[in-house]
Amino acid sequence: QVQLVESGGGLVQAGGSLRLSCAASGRTRSSYNVGWFRQTPAKERDFVAAIAWSGGSTSYSDSVKGRFTISRDNAKNTVYLQMNSLKPDDTAVYYCAATPAYSGSYAYSWASSYNYWGQGTQVTVSS
Repeated sequence: QVQLVESGGGLVQAGGSLRLSCAASGRTRSSYNVGWFRQTPAKERDFVAAIAWSGGSTSYSDSVKGRFTISRDNAKNTVYLQMNSLKPDDTAVYYCAATPAYSGSYAYSWASSYNYWGQGTQVTVSS
């Protein structure tokens, strides 16, 4: 089992930046592929970005490509999501998710690919 804790959310004006962190604890000796998703009350949980265990592969949704950057520091068991040029449409609860990399190092974009989820952190972008 691995536990995930997100942090770094908050209130920011449009055009601003935030950096989210996803810290893993527990069974962190295993290698994990990690993704970020977001959800609003009116929508399903949407894919934002993902990074393979090795860090060599990343993927992004079209809506954040060029504005968000996912990265990881395996020595710190932490994955980051740097969010720049934020828009009101980015307002959501952001979740990180992880899945063991038994099958390989991949940047999965499907929520069903992930076994472990954090509790989420609220990001609010004002216009």
